[in-house]
Amino acid sequence: MDRVILIIEDEQQINEILTIQLAKEGYKTISAFDGIQGLEMALTENPDLILLDVMLPGMDGWEVCKKIRDQSGVPIIMLTAREDEVDKILGLELGADDYITKPYSARELTARIKANLRRSALDIPVSVKNDDVNTIISGDLTINVERYEVSKNGNVIDITLREFELLKFLAMQPEKIFSREKLLENVWGYEYYGDVRTVDVTVRRLREKIEDDPSMPRYIITKRGVGYYFNK
Repeated sequence: MDRVILIIEDEQQINEILTIQLAKEGYKTISAFDGIQGLEMALTENPDLILLDVMLPGMDGWEVCKKIRDQSGVPIIMLTAREDEVDKILGLELGADDYITKPYSARELTARIKANLRRSALDIPVSVKNDDVNTIISGDLTINVERYEVSKNGNVIDITLREFELLKFLAMQPEKIFSREKLLENVWGYEYYGDVRTVDVTVRRLREKIEDDPSMPRYIITKRGVGYYFNK
């Protein structure tokens, strides 16, 4: 079955170019030309991935991203202007999974899309506290690998796919420290040319959801000057 990508981009020419590029890669596309229409299609058409421009009429890309994320875990790639560094960080803070700066090559775009569509589990041995190989339990935190679900004290946490994949990757190799570059490579799934702050932003969002006190984390620990690790 063809993967469906929703393009939310108000510039007709860019929208058409994206449609043609993605069709060559075997993707089916649907298009929206303003934020309000894009939000409606995101929530009714069930796309597999969304390409979301920041500057949109009706409702800007940040607000669209936030509203989508409140109701859906669909992968979102923000399309940003190269000079607008703040766009990248703000988009990630609001729940976007990735960003790509304009202008971008068809090859880079395809790599980002494929990486964000990847759903296969990492082939890494896991040490668990019980007999369920699909479940990682640490303290009051439970990670169900098969259902892409995280719960704390029995309450399911609203978590994005990217946040889940980062948590799962770290939890499957507890106490092992990973640099930001290694996390980008293994979790984001490609040789990442963006800002390593992508990892920091995702870790911060994740801590706000799973930690009792994000400023004094129990699970995701920073090794200053090196990277992050999961404290089992």
